[in-house]
Amino acid sequence: MKKIIVVIILLSTLVISSGQTYEQQSLIPTLERLLPGKPLESTLSKLHVPYWGKTISLEERGYYHFIEFLLRKSAHFIIFGFLAVAIYLILPKHKFRMLTATFLTLLLAIGDEYHQSLTGGRTPTAQDVILDMAGAVTFLILLRLLLLMKEHLFSPDK
Repeated sequence: MKKIIVVIILLSTLVISSGQTYEQQSLIPTLERLLPGKPLESTLSKLHVPYWGKTISLEERGYYHFIEFLLRKSAHFIIFGFLAVAIYLILPKHKFRMLTATFLTLLLAIGDEYHQSLTGGRTPTAQDVILDMAGAVTFLILLRLLLLMKEHLFSPDK
């Protein structure tokens, strides 16, 4: 039951987030308050992220907008990673469990971008779906590795 609640919380978070305009969820004022003096600015100025046919950088976006971009894209990766794991854990054990969790997460990622398209000032992108799925697959692989290690370390043969 706890696992289903985790899935519901993650899905609720996604629905609320993708239903907000950029202005409603802007992190800029918070970042300006939390990061006075622009820490690590010189280090971050060396980072250039290819995204949606553009190169996103500190010079292109400005310090706080660049940090916000990194946080938002990291959130896509992490939230969909956790969502895929939660889905995996609530599925019955079968040979296609990992594939099923991946496919369901893909449908949710596409649905999230579609929902975003209905929100003013938001741009749904295939790149975000790819980023979501990169997080999902990475977290699922890590989960499977952890489960295999646990099985190996605590098997009755040991």
